[in-house]
Amino acid sequence: MSQHNIQTKVLRTICPDAKGLIAKITNICYKHELNIVQNNEYVDHRTGRFFMRTELEGIFNDTTLLADLDSALPKGSVRELQSTDRRRIVILVTKEAHCLGDLLMKSVYGGLDVEIAAVIGNHETLKTLVERFDIPFHLVSHEGLTREQHDSAMMEQIDKYQPDYVVLAKYMRVLTPGFVQHYPHQVINIHHSFLPAFIGARPYHQAYERGVKIIGATAHYVNDSLDEGPIIMQDVIHVDHTYTADDMMRAGRDVEKNVLSRAIYKVLAQRVFVYGNRTVIL
Repeated sequence: MSQHNIQTKVLRTICPDAKGLIAKITNICYKHELNIVQNNEYVDHRTGRFFMRTELEGIFNDTTLLADLDSALPKGSVRELQSTDRRRIVILVTKEAHCLGDLLMKSVYGGLDVEIAAVIGNHETLKTLVERFDIPFHLVSHEGLTREQHDSAMMEQIDKYQPDYVVLAKYMRVLTPGFVQHYPHQVINIHHSFLPAFIGARPYHQAYERGVKIIGATAHYVNDSLDEGPIIMQDVIHVDHTYTADDMMRAGRDVEKNVLSRAIYKVLAQRVFVYGNRTVIL
């Protein structure tokens, strides 16, 4: 086996739960002389679904491998085989720098193995920051445009880079259904509260008015329902009565950037399974 032909790929399987699934899948991998580097599985007993992520190493014949899996797995199974090559993202921004700056730093210094192909904003506020990292910045202003017209202009710019994912790093625009459908399970948002609490605008002020004792952030896939897409990652920090709304906002920004980068890390590693409006992370 030539070392030059060896690849690493991730096999992801979702299927109705049944006896012997792990043995069936791993035996087929063995038949194809593939080495299992890592394997994780989970059974959702409520829905009767089986989830498995298998990291494989070897010389692949994707067509015959997937055909063998199809013949062995129950009806209604979904399986996909993807390379572990570096992924490309396009980041959308408005004016806030903390999430964008964190992603730029981590992409350059090794915290995230990702190519940031471009940053697109509806304001020019962050252009100078982006260009310091030698990454293209594009302004697509929303002024004078309907939401549909603006999203169409955004999609035209995004599609020039053919990204694997679109990341909303504090992009303060509500996306149209046409935009969401154009990138199914590819748009990742960071929401500045612990969803489902305090959805929509000014969540820290909402939290302050309620006198909350924890504040958090939620990274989720975007769907057609505002702030209700499948949740990828969440975290919280403790606050108390001495915090003003601005204090909460400053503390919350640290949580936001950490939650977003951790969510992107999991997604890039192909560890996030979307099933219905929930995620399973293996």
